[in-house]
Amino acid sequence: MRIALLAHLRHPVARPFAGGMEAYCWALADGLIARGHDVVLFAAGDSDPRFSIDPVIPLHHERSFPGLEHRGDAGLVAHVDAGYAAACDRIAAGGFDVLHNNALSRLPLEHRRLAEMPTVTSLHVPPYDALRWFVTDSLVPGHQITVTSQSQRQIWWPEGAPSGVSVLHNGVDPAVWPFQDRGDGSAVWSGRITPIKGTHLAVAAAQRTGIPLTLFGPIEERDYWEARIAPQLGGSIRYGGHLSGEALAGEIGRASVFLFTPCWDEPFGFVAIEAMACGVPVAGLAMGAAAEIVGEAGHLVPPDDAPALVRAIGDALAIPRTIPHARVLRLFTRDLWLARCEALYGLARRAA
Repeated sequence: MRIALLAHLRHPVARPFAGGMEAYCWALADGLIARGHDVVLFAAGDSDPRFSIDPVIPLHHERSFPGLEHRGDAGLVAHVDAGYAAACDRIAAGGFDVLHNNALSRLPLEHRRLAEMPTVTSLHVPPYDALRWFVTDSLVPGHQITVTSQSQRQIWWPEGAPSGVSVLHNGVDPAVWPFQDRGDGSAVWSGRITPIKGTHLAVAAAQRTGIPLTLFGPIEERDYWEARIAPQLGGSIRYGGHLSGEALAGEIGRASVFLFTPCWDEPFGFVAIEAMACGVPVAGLAMGAAAEIVGEAGHLVPPDDAPALVRAIGDALAIPRTIPHARVLRLFTRDLWLARCEALYGLARRAA
């Protein structure tokens, strides 16, 4: 198939990834190409040049409009809308068999555009007012909509999801996140360093437990980092930087427990399944999809119970490393995810 992938534009779709949406689109493009598809990635122009990139905007907008995401800045909105409108026109005229839409934009969801192009839309975030309205309005026959977890489907449609909506769990490549049969007694945390990811809670729990902890990921909110995280570094708490690929997999895989501390309705938890693939059990907070994803591979506790998180670390350390690894192989591999994507593309095309 000739497939158009439409990405969010805040960051480039390139390693090291700024977040889960960038990792998702990169892995999707890479995996579909490996399965023989002709893929064009519609993304920020400074995305990974290994792909065929059709730039929606020349540079990711965090570079051009720093710090303005979620703030309704008129200049940013106009810039992004113009890029998406032109990209949607090029997709409609580009001879594509299907569009896989991963953007947080209303434009690919307009009825006239859905009539022009078989479309699968993947929702990677909880609903907010504007996006909820446009998604609901886009529920036309043939438009396939996916959410990342059962919990997200319930949040988006508490009274029951309509036809055309399904759960599409993310997947990782076990060859990229290889199993390691023993840990070194330390804890690890990975993700965007921002309050909603709860980095400070992981640090506090590790300090109470006395277990060494290494943090990995981009520093998204500098004020938060300087006030809550940087003063705690030293001794048993370390920042390992923003890594990707084999380097990050090696660092995570050598740990004995992964701390997963979302402070919002976590839509999925890519970082958790990356650690689980390596055999690292999880101790964390039961927020959003966490329980659905982690299952028997960890111990999760309520978000407002700091002593329980400390106990969860000890409980998770007792889980055999084969259990998280086996859960990923059963439910969350890249091949399972990509096969499901291909099936959804077929549904969208047949309904067109």
